[in-house]
Amino acid sequence: MSHRVPDPTCRWCGGADGTIVLDLGDQPAADHFPAVDDPGPDPVHPLRMWLCAGCGLAQLAEDPTTPEEPRGAEPDALVAQARDAVARVQAAGLLPEGGTVREFGSPHGGSWLDLLGAAGLKESPDEPADVVIDCFGLMHAADQRAGLAERFAATAPGGVLLLQFHTLAAIVSDGGWNALRHGHFAYYATPVLLGMLGELGLDVTHGFLFDLYGGTVLLAARRRDDDGPRDQAGVDALLEREAALGVTDPGAVGALEEAAGRSAEELRAHLESSRAAGHAVLGYAAASRAVPLLNRAGIGPDLLPAVADASPGKQGRRFPGVPVPILPPSAVAERRPDEVVLFVTDMLAEMRRTMPEVEANGGSWVVVDPVVKRIPTASGGSPEPR
Repeated sequence: MSHRVPDPTCRWCGGADGTIVLDLGDQPAADHFPAVDDPGPDPVHPLRMWLCAGCGLAQLAEDPTTPEEPRGAEPDALVAQARDAVARVQAAGLLPEGGTVREFGSPHGGSWLDLLGAAGLKESPDEPADVVIDCFGLMHAADQRAGLAERFAATAPGGVLLLQFHTLAAIVSDGGWNALRHGHFAYYATPVLLGMLGELGLDVTHGFLFDLYGGTVLLAARRRDDDGPRDQAGVDALLEREAALGVTDPGAVGALEEAAGRSAEELRAHLESSRAAGHAVLGYAAASRAVPLLNRAGIGPDLLPAVADASPGKQGRRFPGVPVPILPPSAVAERRPDEVVLFVTDMLAEMRRTMPEVEANGGSWVVVDPVVKRIPTASGGSPEPR
């Protein structure tokens, strides 16, 4: 299927000068999981990352899809990070006692409202609030200026806007090319998001860095004329770290193109080797990032018979583009695989705890995020397949 690819226009500044830094060709929408008996073919669309030369925002060059992303199961790592984030924000003096909170939701993160309620804040869904939280939500706005302006308008005078995002610096440094997907319109570098907030009259007062997804940043911003606590040293440290990684340099960000080919080739070679050795293989986590990976590598049920996932909305369906079925987690214990390929590395500790039978039965975990690595067993060695 061929597509006319339009010239990109920046979703923030409207500029037309920029560089395609990652081109994955035609890909199925990562939120479209057809029924397992749906023979296809599945619709495909161009999937490219474009870096604006004007404002530096990395973004989808185009997206003709209509995203209806199913809410995935919430990993323990995300829950733990939310607790840590609220504790750090509270310690920084950013949660006013008896204040109000409004949350912009996302299919990627659980609600922080219970945590913020325990800190003494009351939900204000319809009025400007003292604290506005957006956790992985802003990237779903096709019009980035309108999306950020909406969150700014929801923040009361004297209030704080909290924005959490998977930083482009982590994506580039980890080679995490498969973070690119339809429906995720923007990929923020901290200095670029500071500039966007500044254009709306907001100053970033705090920056917090977390290990989640290899590098997740939480920024706190206030209106420029508002008083309140500040940690300029913390913000400057984030800016220096990301500037050193070249997050606005097309050459540096363009290294994702090479990473895409390398990780797809590695995964296919690994699964072909496992098949040749007669090993039983399953996958775990039907995550959006696994969709372009399986399609780029051309991996079907002959190499990966099934992927288990805890999300009821995905079970009984299959991956788009490749007919790999999605099963409930119970399939892992039932099938006793020699190895389980995990597509979300942050879930590894959780999965080893909740599925000890994988290693107890002589199997092993293999992570792909984005390179392939077999995880040694607790005893320090790799298990021999049965």
